[in-house]
Amino acid sequence: MGKELVAMILAGGRGSRLKELTAKVAKPAVHFGGKYRIIDFPLSNCANSGIDVVGVLTQYESVLLGEYVGAGTKWGLDGNNSLAAILPAREGADGANWYAGTADAIRQNIDFLDQYDPEYVLILSGDHIYKMDYAEMLAAHKEKNADLTVAVLNVSLKEASRFGIMNTNEDGSIYEFEEKPEKPKSTLASMGIYIFTYKELRKYLLADAKKADSKHDFGMNIIPDMLADNKRLYAYEFKGYWKDVGTVESLWQANMDLLDDKNTLDLYNTKKDWKIYGEDTLAKPQVLGVDAEISNSLVNQGCTVDGSVTGSVLSANVFVGKGAKVVDSVLLPGVLVEEGAEVYKAIVDENVTIKAGTKINEEQKDVALISNNSL
Repeated sequence: MGKELVAMILAGGRGSRLKELTAKVAKPAVHFGGKYRIIDFPLSNCANSGIDVVGVLTQYESVLLGEYVGAGTKWGLDGNNSLAAILPAREGADGANWYAGTADAIRQNIDFLDQYDPEYVLILSGDHIYKMDYAEMLAAHKEKNADLTVAVLNVSLKEASRFGIMNTNEDGSIYEFEEKPEKPKSTLASMGIYIFTYKELRKYLLADAKKADSKHDFGMNIIPDMLADNKRLYAYEFKGYWKDVGTVESLWQANMDLLDDKNTLDLYNTKKDWKIYGEDTLAKPQVLGVDAEISNSLVNQGCTVDGSVTGSVLSANVFVGKGAKVVDSVLLPGVLVEEGAEVYKAIVDENVTIKAGTKINEEQKDVALISNNSL
């Protein structure tokens, strides 16, 4: 008997809009929140939702990500009947190791899915920050007897043109999908989280692979094809915190959101029911600073602060020297801010040294990205 649900995490994106942060690491492996990497969130969501087989599809700078995920030990996915499997892109006809699109990535791994013979397949992105119980989404999928359920977020009308928009009937059934419409008919934005009934998914993936003019993409091809065939597609509205951290600005903002009293992400796990697991399994939660030197900041236990830090997120092994100021910034592991240096509204990449007396981004108009000792 096969698995009820297998998850597949699309983690191969280059993340070029994150600029130097993804020069040597895949986007899902970028640090976040002082003690995590972005992929910790979908993997922890899977573990907490009771999903015990997860495929992680990699391609760009896959070595570090593959080593990080390993056998899934950090998330408890390495038991007798559980697994986190790294699934790299296979060599294509032109010799390139690259997936042609999101749907092609899953299609290339049909053999992996077939060996578990799942009734349903959950498809996720590896670069979103959120907490979500996929078991509740699966229950909705089964209740509607759906062929595909798409998780959606209700966004503002102004934001809607940036997303794939699901237009639905009163019962939540999807009758139209519009990719980044100029004049949106609804504000239900696709989160890139799908639950398919596997026999339908398999059929559409194999048919799509034979189409020379296809982009082999879920949003552009698979969903429209299923709609054209009058398949049962439903929207599942998610009401919690969710952030696509695909740009320097959005990554900075998601870190700043952690300092907001109204933030619902709760990395402290005060409810003890939905922990986000990461590489440092023994680490205590970050300290939300309240003393004179550290004000409203998340500071990792492994940091040394001799200067002042305000409204910032500091990762492990960060050192802030005497007289130095860090304001509204994100410092990744190993950053050294020397005496008297000042950093404003910036993301400082791993192991960068801010030289003594340097002033970074005093005007604070945009988020500055400091990498390799340069702006």
